[in-house]
Amino acid sequence: MSEHGAGSEGRRTALITGITGQDGLYLAELLLAKGYDVHGVIRGQNNPKRDLVETLLPDVTLHAGDLTDMSSLIRALRDSDPDEVYNLGAVSFVAYSWENAAHTADVTAKGALTMLEAVRLHCGDDPRRVRFYQASSSEMFGKVEESPQHERTLLWPRSPYGVSKVFGHHMTINYRESYGMHASSGILFNHESPRRGPEFVTRKISQAVAAIHLGRQDELVLGNLDARRDWGFAGDYVEAMWLMLQQDEPDDYVIATGEAHSVRDFVTAAFGHVGVDDWSGLVRQDPRFLRPAEVDRLVGDASKARAVLGWKPKVGFDELVAMMVDADIAALKAGW
Repeated sequence: MSEHGAGSEGRRTALITGITGQDGLYLAELLLAKGYDVHGVIRGQNNPKRDLVETLLPDVTLHAGDLTDMSSLIRALRDSDPDEVYNLGAVSFVAYSWENAAHTADVTAKGALTMLEAVRLHCGDDPRRVRFYQASSSEMFGKVEESPQHERTLLWPRSPYGVSKVFGHHMTINYRESYGMHASSGILFNHESPRRGPEFVTRKISQAVAAIHLGRQDELVLGNLDARRDWGFAGDYVEAMWLMLQQDEPDDYVIATGEAHSVRDFVTAAFGHVGVDDWSGLVRQDPRFLRPAEVDRLVGDASKARAVLGWKPKVGFDELVAMMVDADIAALKAGW
């Protein structure tokens, strides 16, 4: 691995879009622990998550910006002058992307292009001065043609979100090949944590199980229980992002555990953690929560990341589920 970009004080600087999200928070914590000067782009004058970032990460400098506004991104780059840029910002909830396909494309697809172009312009005559990370997604594989999926697997997205991520992914490759930028993509499979938004099925399950356990809720309502995903811990996955930008040459990497579990497995593990073995009377399926085009099975082959980056997941499936349920029980008891 190369040491790059340390400024006059010996500190590297990173700029993160999407810093208010699960990944952005974990990544900022990781970079701060490594001695970085960390900056984040935050959208909106009164962003409700601004207080969360300022409370958890008081050492992070925040910049007003929007992935749909080139001028704001150029200002954020000028003011932070980063060595590394992590583009995590996106409309990231797959179900929402059908309801707002155009907005998803504007932010998740065109936003990646806008950020790449802003970085290119900022770099001037030295296209590798800033190292760029693009948050790609396993949802790009969609209707999978082979299993497990690796970096060369055909992309066949099954949602506006997945299609938008494919655009950003290929645009990152295009900028790398056309302009010589140090631009890498992490094709991250599902990664969860107690910081996952409540609209995602994993957090919906952990919150409901916590509430049922404490007698504050009667049932959990879900859609497809048989969809299978490769679930890992977000805190492990942000380390892979950082490792990609420490390599001498940019590239694309699948980041995954290599294990597939169904939504049913997640429910079983969550209820099992609070001592409930038979949850059949506590869970109801509702067709309203089914996707128009379902992705049935995603499981990743991260052998390239293991070999080149030396990365592997540390938190297992059962440990992840237990962590999320425990956090939601504690939050409910604390009155959050």
